[in-house]
Amino acid sequence: MSARKTLALMTAAVALIAGPALSAQASTAPAAYAGQARAAGLSERQAAELRRQVDSFLAEDPHARQISANRLATAGGTVTLEVPGRSETRDLASPETALACGDGHLCITDGRGRTYDYYRCGLYSFDGIGDGTFNNNQTPGTRARFYNSDGSERWSNVAKSTGTASWTPVFQIRPC
Repeated sequence: MSARKTLALMTAAVALIAGPALSAQASTAPAAYAGQARAAGLSERQAAELRRQVDSFLAEDPHARQISANRLATAGGTVTLEVPGRSETRDLASPETALACGDGHLCITDGRGRTYDYYRCGLYSFDGIGDGTFNNNQTPGTRARFYNSDGSERWSNVAKSTGTASWTPVFQIRPC
């Protein structure tokens, strides 16, 4: 048997063995997130709105993945969506713990209540809107840069500092 056929047979065998396990994991994740929403006291309507927001975010960023009912992992860090009907943004996987901007992170809350937590260097698309806040809690002297739609730098901020900003015109962010 040729090496190519052997590889093809091995790949097929792995798919047959791993396929059901991966499918089960994929199908239980939404149920777990729905359980988090119920445990947090969300109504059916609030949970459906949160699901719509998560689906919309995932459609906008195909590389993002859901890690709790209202939190998504992105290329640069995480995004926590505001829970419908709640005034404070918390991760529903651990609702008793307030979100904090960790040491070495750039954190942003936009006008929708979305909290962006960047902890990887790079250039990232950003779709925050409205007025909000930032906490540049990175290593002192690290410069976060915020860009216009044409790629020109709109403004920058040197760590460690906090402030307010209008996020509607910011299209990209380079945390460090």
